[in-house]
Amino acid sequence: MPKLFIVSLGCPKNLTDAEVMAGELAAAGWTLVPDEEGADAALINTCAFLSSAVKESEAEIRRLLALKARGKLSKVLVTGCLVEREKRKLAEKFPGLDAVVGIHALAKAAKAIEEGRSYILPAEGPLDSPRLKARLTARHSAYLKVADGCDNRCAYCLIPSIRGGFRSKPMESVLEEARRLADSGAVEISLIAQDTTSYGTDLYGSPRLAELLGKLTAIRPVKWWRLMYVYPERLTPDLLRAMKSDKAVCRYLDMPLQHVADPVLKRMRRRSTESSIREKLAELRRLLPDIAIRTNFIAGFPGETEKDFETLLAFVKEAAFDNVAIFPYSREPGTPAAGLPGQVPEKVKAERVEALVRAQSEVVDAINARLKGKTAEVLMDSGVFGRTFRDAPEIDGRVEVDAGPGPRPAPGSLVKVKFTGASGYLRRAKLLPRRE
Repeated sequence: MPKLFIVSLGCPKNLTDAEVMAGELAAAGWTLVPDEEGADAALINTCAFLSSAVKESEAEIRRLLALKARGKLSKVLVTGCLVEREKRKLAEKFPGLDAVVGIHALAKAAKAIEEGRSYILPAEGPLDSPRLKARLTARHSAYLKVADGCDNRCAYCLIPSIRGGFRSKPMESVLEEARRLADSGAVEISLIAQDTTSYGTDLYGSPRLAELLGKLTAIRPVKWWRLMYVYPERLTPDLLRAMKSDKAVCRYLDMPLQHVADPVLKRMRRRSTESSIREKLAELRRLLPDIAIRTNFIAGFPGETEKDFETLLAFVKEAAFDNVAIFPYSREPGTPAAGLPGQVPEKVKAERVEALVRAQSEVVDAINARLKGKTAEVLMDSGVFGRTFRDAPEIDGRVEVDAGPGPRPAPGSLVKVKFTGASGYLRRAKLLPRRE
């Protein structure tokens, strides 16, 4: 059987696309292998959200094509967001490619690589659940894409032009896919989309994430349900009640805020204001005192003044987020923000990013100081490392668990630990004996 190596770059939403293609290819007779050594062909699932991601994707394409030129690979297939950003130009730029497949043609991956044809199709109708899917994550932790595309039109973002408008999966399709993930061993499922909190709006006329969550938590083999990519304006009372009413829903939200200064938020075309963000955080922490919040911020957006930045810096120090990702603004051709006046010099952007990172590091140090001596439940990702509900897979912190002289806990098991120390986002803990 021919062997195929898959490289998936970018976010978990992209990874779920790679899992669909992996399923199609496996069904067509390809054996999936973990690296290019001994592989007959390679599939690279690209990211193109930022110019830096484009450079990374193109570098990986060149690397794989060099392997093909040396006879190490027979075929190279490119898929993902870079295909949608470049369309047919990608094959012209890299003539050694055997095929390119767009994100709306995932089921054509096997056909494309076998026939040497390219498929770039428009988005049509509701988002389909995959006919086939091969998990590329750890057995115990999975991603479930509930929607794709975006209607928010933020000024800095290419997603609507790459992935199209917002499209939800029908609720029964999501539930069936969740059951299959549970049957495959998942005890943690992270719900993902470009805007998870808009789930169902296009199909049912109003957001239905709360209703979906209530039905998903009935799938009892899954211990943790995690919400990723939520918008603060759409964290409705019914959704918060759904989170509070079932302990299987992690007290965790990934809520990219991007900024907090009103002039910047307005230029970003965000719906939030500083006041609405502060009110939402207060509401969340009042209803769910133990909630963990992850967010993203952009430093150096066009027109960001020193006063705007100081507002953001003070907010990061005050808000005490559990996990924060900070990015310098990237001027992406084709976005409204690319043409805005007041583009911030790269040196200033770098200085502002550094200041924000320092501020968040102090927040994390304070969080760590309060952790020592406390106990928590940890989901093990390996025999040594695991995560509490406060940390999403791959992107947040982790816990190094000392099992002492006893056997190491199995991946996918939930264990009780006592924290002994921490360094940044790496926490250390001692395994506590299980109560019989």
